[in-house]
Amino acid sequence: MNFIGIIAALSTFLSVWFGHVAVRKIESISPTIWLPSMAFTALAFLVAFFSLSTASRALSVAAGIFAITLLIDALELGRQQNRVRKGHAPANPNNPRHARILKEYQTAATHDPLKRDPILQSSATEDANHLLSNL
Repeated sequence: MNFIGIIAALSTFLSVWFGHVAVRKIESISPTIWLPSMAFTALAFLVAFFSLSTASRALSVAAGIFAITLLIDALELGRQQNRVRKGHAPANPNNPRHARILKEYQTAATHDPLKRDPILQSSATEDANHLLSNL
């Protein structure tokens, strides 16, 4: 039996999940973007080298996927900062870099737009529903 497909799928899922969480957390607490970006890039090249040098095909696949994900995560750190500037991701007021962003960009905010009640209705919708129920 060949398990390479399952190994590739699992390593993709886990590395993307790890990258998503790591980028949000690291970008939120890091006073600079370039240092974690360089760390992600260096780690990506080390993992890619391991992927090329290992004899195990399964380990090579998993490491190669993780290496590419780390390279993408290095780029995503900068994109996450742009999301903070636009207010699409929460700013951390305890982070000096985010404190500057909060002062410079009117769109930046400290609330997390993902942490909301998806069933919550706006006041206009509530008013319309109230009017319809009284007919």
